[in-house]
Amino acid sequence: MLLFDLDGTLIDSNGVWVKVDDQFLSRRGLTATPEYCHMVGHSIFPVAAQFTKDYYHLPERPEDIMAEWMDLAGDAYANHVPLKPGAAEFLARCAAAGERMVLVTACVPQLCRVVLARHGLSNAFSPIIFAQELGVEKRDPRFFQTVLERLGAAPEDCTLFEDSPGACKTAREAGIRVVGVYDAFYGAWQDDLKANCHRYIRGFDELLD
Repeated sequence: MLLFDLDGTLIDSNGVWVKVDDQFLSRRGLTATPEYCHMVGHSIFPVAAQFTKDYYHLPERPEDIMAEWMDLAGDAYANHVPLKPGAAEFLARCAAAGERMVLVTACVPQLCRVVLARHGLSNAFSPIIFAQELGVEKRDPRFFQTVLERLGAAPEDCTLFEDSPGACKTAREAGIRVVGVYDAFYGAWQDDLKANCHRYIRGFDELLD
């Protein structure tokens, strides 16, 4: 069984969130700190919104923060975010081989469905598991344990494709085979990524040879 992350793994979207953070904060005369970027970059939407409110002492409710983020990111997901090079071809090859493919993502469900539809992938994954709906972050050991329980799968029968070093670590600790996928957002943490995956690739085109 093949498990796929979405943002930064199958789609080139992490840069969108850097711009969203910059726009959101600049409207308030604020700037993103390394600590802030690290925290929100690893968090599910509600946790990131609450952290943003607390970190910058904002008057807005977390729900209002999330709504503004959605407004800022919506057009990019609906019209601009591309697939990573080789991703479409690799998914097609896996489907043709009869592989079961599961999407395991921290993406907001609405944005996820929009971008999958635009790339003709709405029916490619069975099922789609959203970290936001589970209420557990992917770097939490409980996340992949819950995923395996939902799928009724043994960890040794699963391979995860993932760009986040933290998620790779928890997946590997759960006994899942991990393929680390390079993304520029985590460029400074590639040593950590390599240390927590069984195989490391710069792009899916490497798997098409």
